Amino acid sequence: MGAAGSKLEKALGDQFPEGERYFGLENFGNTCYCNSVLQALYFCVPFREQLLEYYGNNKSILDGEENLLTCLADLFSQISSQKKKTGVVAPKRFVQRLKKQNELFRSYMHQDAHEFLNFLLNELVDILEKEIQAAKTADQETSPPSEKAANGPKNGQANGVHKEPLVTWVHKNFQGILTNETRCLQCETVTARDETFLDLSLDIEQNSSITSCLKNFSSTETLNAEDKFFCDKCCSLQEAQKRMKIKKPPHILVIHLKRFKYMEQLGRYKKLSYRVVFPLELKLSNTVEDADIEYSLFAVVVHVGSGPNHGHYVSLVKSHNHWLFFDDENVEMIDESAVQTFFGSSQEYSSNTDHGYILFYESLGSGNRN
Repeated sequence: MGAAGSKLEKALGDQFPEGERYFGLENFGNTCYCNSVLQALYFCVPFREQLLEYYGNNKSILDGEENLLTCLADLFSQISSQKKKTGVVAPKRFVQRLKKQNELFRSYMHQDAHEFLNFLLNELVDILEKEIQAAKTADQETSPPSEKAANGPKNGQANGVHKEPLVTWVHKNFQGILTNETRCLQCETVTARDETFLDLSLDIEQNSSITSCLKNFSSTETLNAEDKFFCDKCCSLQEAQKRMKIKKPPHILVIHLKRFKYMEQLGRYKKLSYRVVFPLELKLSNTVEDADIEYSLFAVVVHVGSGPNHGHYVSLVKSHNHWLFFDDENVEMIDESAVQTFFGSSQEYSSNTDHGYILFYESLGSGNRN
């Protein structure tokens, strides 16, 4: 990226952010799905900072056992500590580990960036939870016998039903809580069930917006005929109304647009090139508290191509008020207005096949960096 790198440095000039690094990632034969998501995560500043802090605190242990978390921490550390401001890094160790861990990503076929993001975040959570658990067990084993005895029954219960879920720094960034409310139309009893999420997958429609997709996501649905709901109070199947609300919005809101739809009549998946407008600033309403939460867009993973089984992924990233375009090894500056060209196509057949696929928004409530 020599020439392109110096071009980027020239374009930013003395506005080049202090201490920031803009590095392309080498493609190892169809690993663009991985590169585009890694760039979005690298420019998710709270996540990057916590990962680098983890790396710093665990450096001695990291030399021992390798896993996806250590490989990611190593890659981010490699980028952030580069002497040059721009260039190319080869995420070889990370990609090798990914392929070793999950056979899904071993082939050279076109992979899904959303599936990869989902797998990666869940894997990081698993690794961190195991480490916290192991540390707790080690603490219990090294505590004096008298303390152990005193804590006996309490510890017993901690492993029982009321075990508090562990909250890792991955959760603190990405996890939100949805509440699934079902109201029996016979007795009016409302049953609410909470579930956590690391990203929201939204159905999309032609010429729509993220706001309308979120409204549809939270809209009330009537359960009747064969979909009736078993009401515990009535002890029978009843007609009911169901809706999903966001109970606790995440700090980083990741929205996945369902652009790949299985078509029964075709017997295969088809890409929906619908135009879905995603704003730079998003107000999230329909939350349980009904308080509007404001988010700012900082990354978009874009799918390029007309079908689900082939194509390419690139990412757009906002860093220090500048928008950058990452396409594997290449990094260039783009104008903020260029983001609109990735909304999708208003006609079904269009020459533009570059469509926003995964959106990353950061909550403005807690010390936004831009």
